[in-house]
Amino acid sequence: MKTVKMALIGYGNVGQGFARMLKRRQDYIKDTYDCEVKITAICTRSKGALIDPNGIDTDNINDADFNKEMTSMQVIDEADFDLMAELTPINIKTGQPAIDHIRHALSRGKYVTTANKGPIAWAYRELRDLAKENNVALFYEPTVMDGIPVYDFARETLKGCKITEIKGILNATTNFVLEKMANGVSFEDAVKDGQRQGFVEADPSMDLEGWDAAAKLTALMNVVMDAHITPNQIQRQGISHITKKDIDEAKADHKKIKLLCHGWIENGQPVGTVSPQLVDEGSLIASIDGTMSSVTMNTDLMGEVSVIEHAYEPEIDHTAYGVLVDLFFILEAMK
Repeated sequence: MKTVKMALIGYGNVGQGFARMLKRRQDYIKDTYDCEVKITAICTRSKGALIDPNGIDTDNINDADFNKEMTSMQVIDEADFDLMAELTPINIKTGQPAIDHIRHALSRGKYVTTANKGPIAWAYRELRDLAKENNVALFYEPTVMDGIPVYDFARETLKGCKITEIKGILNATTNFVLEKMANGVSFEDAVKDGQRQGFVEADPSMDLEGWDAAAKLTALMNVVMDAHITPNQIQRQGISHITKKDIDEAKADHKKIKLLCHGWIENGQPVGTVSPQLVDEGSLIASIDGTMSSVTMNTDLMGEVSVIEHAYEPEIDHTAYGVLVDLFFILEAMK
């Protein structure tokens, strides 16, 4: 039985959740892929790097074990591993340093999975082609809808279809805030409630101003429509200007306000928008409440098809599962 070595670049909630899931599925991996996966390198921005070619016991990591002098790029360029998970926080304005992390790993002939939507939004085509040149693969299922298999759905289930349009709700924070406001809660209290529940960031501005949704829409368009665009090309408006009066007027007209993502091709060019829109109360998109999200793809052979992610559950880490699914794809490709 062979050993597959894995490096985790970033070890926050997603990385730690993935490590726990990996332990739970080791028997499945051995039975299905005839191999054992060991985490042999972990790198964090604050602690430095931890490397053990024999495998790291992720249940017993001490801060003192980390080499504070070793950088993430040194780990990627020098450590012994077969595949890398890029799990660092997103830089929504540039996609860096995650893009360089992935570039270097692919250039070394290493498989890569990323939960960071930045590289897919800013440099997808380049990274895809670089993976092909080096006879490896890049996977990115956790970058949109927390690991719900949107990309796999488009790639495998809709095989042969041309996707001409994407629309949906891709940011849980704004959807939650708008739903709370519709129920009489103030904008500020809705944000604080989400922060208490753990899914709204301490600084939620990237969500509330539409940047997160724009990055996710860009990533989707780049992958399933080969759009070759960046978040700067998305026409973007957030929800900070939405008032109680706006909510009440929508409700009186039997409508809801939703922050909608919409991408399509116009005169041969990709167009993407993120903005608050009025939707009919009885529509599918209006039923995407709270921390739910959804994406609908318009295809030439199957018409409209939709994928829905249900409400946030603290005990379930969908993003970590997305990394695990990508690992399974990589193990299949390594056979």
